[in-house]
Amino acid sequence: KYDNPDDPGDINHFEALSTALASTVGMGNISGVAVAIFMGGPGALFWMWMSAIVGMATKYFTCTLSIMYRGKDTQGKLQGGPMYVIREGLGKKWMPLAYLFALAGLFGPLPIFQTNQLVQILRDFIYIPNGWVEADAAFTGNLITGIALVGLVSLVIFGGITKIGKVASKLVPSMVVIYVVSVLFILAVHIGDIPYYLGLIVTDAFTGKAVMGGAIGQLIIIGVQRAAFSNEAGIGTESLAHGASKTKEPVREGLVAMMEPAIDTLLVCTMTALAILVTGVWQSTEANGVTLTL
Repeated sequence: KYDNPDDPGDINHFEALSTALASTVGMGNISGVAVAIFMGGPGALFWMWMSAIVGMATKYFTCTLSIMYRGKDTQGKLQGGPMYVIREGLGKKWMPLAYLFALAGLFGPLPIFQTNQLVQILRDFIYIPNGWVEADAAFTGNLITGIALVGLVSLVIFGGITKIGKVASKLVPSMVVIYVVSVLFILAVHIGDIPYYLGLIVTDAFTGKAVMGGAIGQLIIIGVQRAAFSNEAGIGTESLAHGASKTKEPVREGLVAMMEPAIDTLLVCTMTALAILVTGVWQSTEANGVTLTL
């Protein structure tokens, strides 16, 4: 409704939102929550909620700044992100930080965790049960899966931010709807247990394993870490997507970005956690990571 095709930028608001969500809604919300519960118990989700609420403010100002201080790349296209905010907003004396963040970005945001968890799903639920690989010799299957993922992802990312935005805007809504409907079915079957586990999430955040082990601070850290992985608030990657948005209104883009922690952490992560808790798999299995959710 508020998109103006004549505004500077390469993608519209929805494509920017979808691109930012594409890297979080999925493995970050599924395996991230499973890891948090496996390591810290149900109370870890409470601290994920708290971190997401703070993360909404972080998303707002980082993505607002990414529009306010956009710069042109070597091809003459407008780009946003921490590097451009430093260059355009802070000046040349801070440029070493821009190079540092750009270098760190080559390693930090790499989809290593997402690839690892997808390979784990395929190995544990398809390759090994069908006898395609042995449980103690699954390297070949993992390697083939990794190479296939490289090929598929390359088809998208080599098209630049415009193609990434178009693909994400098609896949992300469908992905969220299918996942939410699937989890709602599980929760409907166990609807009587939901109030108990919602209460357990809150009480376990201050008691339970954390207090018994004298490690409530560690539980908070686990929750905040998983929330940051889930919604990427303050990481900087979200501002890269929103910085390419077609708009002249920085504040409006910041408000759009604020939706992300609400969608991926407060909604999707909560549903994932409840599905894990009400089915009892978090106590009755030795599985961990994304396998815990399946």
